[in-house]
Amino acid sequence: MGAIVSMDLEIIPLLYKCDDAMSTIHNDRHADSYYVASAHAAEAHAKLQGNHKCDICVIGAGITGVSAALHLAEQGFSVIVLEARQVGWGASGRSGGQSIVGYNKGFREIAALVGRDDARKLDELGLYAKQLLIDTVTKHDIVCDMKWGHLMMAIKPRHVRALEEYKEELECESACEGLYMLGKAEARNRVGSESYIDALFDPHSGHLHPLNYTLGLARAAQSSGAVIYENSPVTHIQQGNNPVITTPSGTVLCQHVIMCANAYGENLAPGLSKKIMPVGTFIIATEPLGDELAQSVILQDESVVDINFVLNYWRLSADRRLLFGGRVSYSGLVPFDLKQTMGRSMRKIYPQLNDSRIDYAWGGNVAITVNRLPHFGRIDKNIYFAHGFSGHGILLTGLAGKLMAEAVQGTAERFDVFTRIPHMSFPGGAVMRKPALLLSMAYFKLRDLL
Repeated sequence: MGAIVSMDLEIIPLLYKCDDAMSTIHNDRHADSYYVASAHAAEAHAKLQGNHKCDICVIGAGITGVSAALHLAEQGFSVIVLEARQVGWGASGRSGGQSIVGYNKGFREIAALVGRDDARKLDELGLYAKQLLIDTVTKHDIVCDMKWGHLMMAIKPRHVRALEEYKEELECESACEGLYMLGKAEARNRVGSESYIDALFDPHSGHLHPLNYTLGLARAAQSSGAVIYENSPVTHIQQGNNPVITTPSGTVLCQHVIMCANAYGENLAPGLSKKIMPVGTFIIATEPLGDELAQSVILQDESVVDINFVLNYWRLSADRRLLFGGRVSYSGLVPFDLKQTMGRSMRKIYPQLNDSRIDYAWGGNVAITVNRLPHFGRIDKNIYFAHGFSGHGILLTGLAGKLMAEAVQGTAERFDVFTRIPHMSFPGGAVMRKPALLLSMAYFKLRDLL
């Protein structure tokens, strides 16, 4: 199953605080988000000290990393996870929480890149990622407010045509079933807004509390025998038959390395950083709305996204807040007065929320690839990586951890399907790639107005 939207629904952090003059970046703690305020209790993990040995060293304690650690530890491997800050500090703990099945490209676009056979395998893996999430949450009793149902909203007639074509493609090419168009009246009824003229309902996608999901995975990995160290940034990877991973206060000697740093591995593998681009996006959370007002904005508790290129996405939390995201920044700058800026976008869609207080605002950078498909691979025979999930991170990161765990154990067939997706570097190099992207994105922002 693919997607017809081109921007990401998951975020990788750029911590900040808005003051009268500018946004200040903080890199030493979780974002001041609704997720942190509603997170389950979690133990702190010690900093790596001294020299250690293990079978597999995992770099990064987001969903990808702790998923890989869990699956390996369950098989009896000794696993050390090194996290530069805290478990779930990045996208895994602050994202939109939308669990979108599949990829940011449709089946036919993927087939044009990898052929129909591999496109079919990728489609099946995309659907398997959802079942993997359900099985893992159930097996380890992870409480993360998991819900199913997703709406893609049309604002313009061309959006309706795009959704109809997307539905037709899925019915012809994908194993995904059960999608249907709502029509204008039902679309407006389901989201309580006059802004939309139709919608496509997807029963396979949904939403959850990303930080509680990540913390639950970490607890399960630890219970299975993995050891997690926080505040232990990796400064060097010495490649070889037995790689050595260095942090400021210790080392890890291992047989395999799994890199799950996503946008934060630039200094460890500069060649990989050319394949992904950090793009800013932001989220606000209202005060609890109460059942009646909450149902007036999302009648059946689905996750929702419009299909502008520069899109908005929203959903309800378990305590009936509206979590509303969007406001893309390609420059790296954080909008001034984020609550006001994002609140204006939210209230344009939902004037019934004019008097609702905004309690939280946070944000960060999406990690996208040129073709908006995830980038998996190896930088050595025993060093694996996966990054650039381009808006589908809740499901694909868990899958990536599972597939890298399989590859370490010598069963790499499913992992290697992803490695056959071709990936270009962003044009312009490290210095010019953001200005180049800014120019191209300006076109799409203008197109959204037409």
